[in-house]
Amino acid sequence: MNCEVKHALHCAVLVAWIVCFAYFCGVFTEPAEGTVPASPVASYGLVWTICLYLLRFTALLVLPQCICNLGGLMMFNAFREKVQLKAAPLLSPFVCFRVVTKGNFPLLVKENIDTNMKKCFEAGMENFIFEVVTDKAINLPPNPRVREVVVPTAYRTKSGAKFKARALQYCLEDDVNILQPTDWIVHLDEETLLTTNAICGILNFCEDGTHQFGQGVITYANGDIVNWLTTLSDSFRVADDMGKLRFQFKLFHKPLFGWKGSYVVTQVEAERDVSYDHGMEGSIAEDCFFSMIAMKHGYSFDFIEGEMHEKSPFTMWDFLQQRKRWLQGILLTVHSSKIAICHKALLALSLYAWATMPLTSLQIFLCPLFPLPRFLLFDFLLSFVGAVNLYMYIFGVVKSFSHKYRNSFLRLGMYLAGALMTIPFNILIENAAVLVGMFGRKDQFYVVNKDIQTKMI
Repeated sequence: MNCEVKHALHCAVLVAWIVCFAYFCGVFTEPAEGTVPASPVASYGLVWTICLYLLRFTALLVLPQCICNLGGLMMFNAFREKVQLKAAPLLSPFVCFRVVTKGNFPLLVKENIDTNMKKCFEAGMENFIFEVVTDKAINLPPNPRVREVVVPTAYRTKSGAKFKARALQYCLEDDVNILQPTDWIVHLDEETLLTTNAICGILNFCEDGTHQFGQGVITYANGDIVNWLTTLSDSFRVADDMGKLRFQFKLFHKPLFGWKGSYVVTQVEAERDVSYDHGMEGSIAEDCFFSMIAMKHGYSFDFIEGEMHEKSPFTMWDFLQQRKRWLQGILLTVHSSKIAICHKALLALSLYAWATMPLTSLQIFLCPLFPLPRFLLFDFLLSFVGAVNLYMYIFGVVKSFSHKYRNSFLRLGMYLAGALMTIPFNILIENAAVLVGMFGRKDQFYVVNKDIQTKMI
């Protein structure tokens, strides 16, 4: 089955799923007589009726995100398996693969640098270097293509930026930076592994040179899976990359909903202009804050074909702390006076949809107990949100585990069932992250351990 047929089948299934989901939710049928009060105010009282309707409207805060996910999944083919180079690698611009680390897992960094460098040579790259920026010296073996940059303990940015933002800013200082304005930087996490497709996608993006910033898809199910629960939960993020991320970059060339901190490709001159020096408010989710400032400056973004591989958190605690940091960082970004409302409006809607999850989750119990009169458009939009979000898990599994079920539909069924069974866990964790994030300290940067060797000891 070729990629075009797969995409057409996927689109048909997605539309059918949305319609069927709405039907089984009772959107198109009239409720049984006597099951829904004619006057909610008379039955529940004015205050409680207002609360019930507010909860329903709050559930629609995520609607713009769902529409963009739907658009991205249907408008662009996600099943093309090979990225074709548009120009010879020898003629490509200079690329610096930059890894920022605290230096706690030197073996992981060394092994991944070696693996990624081999992948670059396999792809035919010549104009590249790997740069490891670390708080603690790792003492990488001497190599003309590897540069280790140790951030001095005494280094302070002008605005007081901390954590990863501080390290990223140090690389951009005049006496540290060795790159030319037209060179390119590919930001990777400690555990990020390149693929040939990702390298080809990056070279095509840099060679084109139309946009200053780009990003592609990251999957989490390659290699040994340490924690199946967190990996299956992260299948949603894969679909989110193929949907919302692709949609905003392909159609608008703007980070309307922000972007991730890994698989980030930037032109040196543009990155230095935007900078990471934005104080504490830009230090918790430095990636998201950076994207908003870049959009404010008028820079353009594009989607990069080809995927990279990472690991999901190994423990439930790490998974919770990761989500908490994201929530707090995006909260600081949305509430920053440095970013205009017109630039962060959609990001704000997504944040508030996430922040109100503990309230909207209550509707699972409240809707059957306190039914409200039907309104077709409103009820359909609610079912649409639920249908798209459920499909995201399914699609994410199909993309993440394709290399594992190619010869077995039974395996595919097991992965899909597993992903659906993780949804209650994911809702619970996301709700817990909201509660901890909203009421906890917002000046901490939790580093998730992705070193599989330390987890096996």
